[in-house]
Amino acid sequence: MAHTISAKKRIRQTERRTIQNKARTSRIRTFVRKVEEAVRAGDKKAAESAYKAMMPELHKGVSKGLLHRNTVARKLSRLSARIKTL
Repeated sequence: MAHTISAKKRIRQTERRTIQNKARTSRIRTFVRKVEEAVRAGDKKAAESAYKAMMPELHKGVSKGLLHRNTVARKLSRLSARIKTL
């Protein structure tokens, strides 16, 4: 258990950030799932609109340090390729 004031503060900060990061990660997953479901259903218009809504969320995840930028680039590339094949 932490004894110093700074260590206790660090624990509080980590707890707050963990909650925020879980919420952000969940939000990103939801946006990605909407695109994948539209692609699976074969609905190109819905997939494109969901893709446009998903892009800023993924980039926000990069800026917040949740995701690596190459991971986001790979996800965007693969999903856009799947949308194009519809």
